[in-house]
This record gives sequence, structure tokens and C-alpha cells, in this order.
Amino acid sequence: MNKFFIRFSALSENESFARTVISGFLLPLNPSVNQLNDVKTAVSEAVTNCVVHAYPEGFSGDIELSSWYDENEIHIIVKDYGIGISNVKLALEPFYTTKTSDERSGMGFTVMGSFMDELKVDSKPNQGVIVHMIKRIALVKE
Repeated sequence: MNKFFIRFSALSENESFARTVISGFLLPLNPSVNQLNDVKTAVSEAVTNCVVHAYPEGFSGDIELSSWYDENEIHIIVKDYGIGISNVKLALEPFYTTKTSDERSGMGFTVMGSFMDELKVDSKPNQGVIVHMIKRIALVKE
């Protein structure tokens, strides 16, 4: 098993940082280009959700990204310590957003779920959000 853990500021410029980190970490599993793009997109959406929704305007906070893999399955956790989600079931619905004035589509969790094999979201108000995603990397035959 291989694993990593990083913590970084909830700033929009760190979304590309998170994509780069997860890409480099995933490479030993020899993913296809599509599989690699799926994981990068899902991580990007999760980090963007933290940046946009976790911390009220004027407040700053951190995002944690951790991952591990064993054989052909990668687990990814994106966690914040922000305001949390009061109704996770509703937040998982396509087009639901709390930021209607910011031209948000409300598709973040839907995108994550469509690119990953499993998606689990845990949250309580004022205790942050934990997004756990799993992707199975199909072994490429040579």
C-alpha cells in the first residue's frame, strides 16, 4: 500500500496543485489517460467545492487531501473544516447549489460521482465536509 497526506490553504489557485499531486501519485498504477483525467476532474471538483462553499467570505481555512492505493484501487479523501452541509442528501442532488448568485451549476457532487466508482460525503454543520472517492484502475494488458 502507498499513501500520502497534504494540507493546503483553501485558495482557488491550489485546485491545480491538487490535480498535479493526485496525478503524480496515481501514475505507478499505470492508469489510462481517461482514468487519469477522471480522477483529476473529481479531485478538482472536490477542492473547488471546499474553496467556494466551506469558508464564509472573509474567513480562510485549510483543505486536506489524502490518498492511498492497494493493487488497482485508489481511495481519495478531500476534507475541509468549514461550515459543513446541513442536508447532504439534498446537496448530492444535481443542480442544487447554495451559491445561486455566483453562477454555480450545482453539479460538483454529480460530476465527482460520475467520474469515480464510489462517492461518499459526510458532513455536519460547522464541522466541515469529508468527501471519500474510490476509483478502480483497470489493469492494462500489454
